[in-house]
Amino acid sequence: MDKLYEIRDPVHGFIVLNEWEWDIINHPIFQRLRRIRQLGLTDMVYPGAMHTRFEHSLGVMHIASRMFEEIESRRKDFLENAMGYNEEGLKRDKYLLRIASLLHDIGHAPFSHVAETLMPQKPNSTKKFEHEDYSAASIVYKLKDVIEDHPINQTNYNITVYDIENILMGSPQLKNRILWRDILSSQLDADRADYLLRDSYHIGVEYGKYDLNRLLKTITVAIDPETEQPRLAVQLDGVHTAEALIIARYMMFTQVYFHHTRRAYDYHMGMAIQHQLGKKKQTTPESVTFPPPTNRNNVKKYLEWNDCKVMGSINDGKSGEHGEIIKKRNHYRCIFETKEVPDQNDLERYENIYNNLKDILTFTDSTTNIWYKFDDKDIKILEQENTTGEKLILLSQLSSVVRGLNTVNQKRIYVPYEERRKAQERIKGI
Repeated sequence: MDKLYEIRDPVHGFIVLNEWEWDIINHPIFQRLRRIRQLGLTDMVYPGAMHTRFEHSLGVMHIASRMFEEIESRRKDFLENAMGYNEEGLKRDKYLLRIASLLHDIGHAPFSHVAETLMPQKPNSTKKFEHEDYSAASIVYKLKDVIEDHPINQTNYNITVYDIENILMGSPQLKNRILWRDILSSQLDADRADYLLRDSYHIGVEYGKYDLNRLLKTITVAIDPETEQPRLAVQLDGVHTAEALIIARYMMFTQVYFHHTRRAYDYHMGMAIQHQLGKKKQTTPESVTFPPPTNRNNVKKYLEWNDCKVMGSINDGKSGEHGEIIKKRNHYRCIFETKEVPDQNDLERYENIYNNLKDILTFTDSTTNIWYKFDDKDIKILEQENTTGEKLILLSQLSSVVRGLNTVNQKRIYVPYEERRKAQERIKGI
């Protein structure tokens, strides 16, 4: 019998791992996540926000595993008859999902999303690489031995790093396994299911809380008639739980993730990291990026970056003016912001103030965040009828709450700390 390990987690209680998973988390590449904060410099606003991607990754694996088990328990006939699974296939895919969930954030940059602006552009594309690309490359180039050569995997599952990469990147090769990708990345995924509860716990707010146990008891799977693929869904009696998850995400964004001071520190930290990256390069600031995740050596160099390295440079005064701003906490001040959903008058006032402060403003910030996507990512609800059997309907068709969600398009103007009073006086005269 495999030896099991338990890790006590403040959100989920005990998280259980086998020897294979234990060896993966003890790998230096995974241990690096202890030095990547989940929420960047949010502790400048909420002092308790010191948790890391390490514990979040364990939590995502735990919830993803629970989702899998609930689906298997509730829809065993469906998995066997409609998808062709047997016991061995289900057991293998459960561990494939667990490992993919455990490693989904392995490629995060220092201070998480703060440094993603410094990721290079993809070849022959207008898009930049994202942390998922670095996660997949880190698994392929750096974790192959501990994954593919582990005795538990070789004896039981034969899972390859490319199987995990396909889950993380949503490869077309997944076919029916797109279902497990939904558990890791969708509007109903284990990732947000964990971070909403975890962030709320550490910050000390109630905004991100929802009924996880109820969500798990109503989660299911069915065939999407449009794509003819199995997709994650929620039973009809779980509609309000799904609504609560979406509202929790909305509240956490507006009250925490897009907090005006937190966003200022995101800017300062991004500029400080850019300064550190560009110290030895004779180049323009705009071209300073992390190495692309296209080969083993680049991935090695990228993974050398973590929060400790960045903060050490800031502490030693080697991160330019923005590093000093972080040390002294005299961050740029938001001196004007529109409403979350601005009307035409708000936007005109913003433009007027922007034009009058061009000589002293330092940066502007805005967000366009659709809290619910009404496309193929709309949460599916499994409706059961005695006469016609099963059918899927969309949450947006059932929920007036979801239909009423508006796009957040707030705009802000920031000026240096020492210019804030001058800016306020000018605004009064406009």
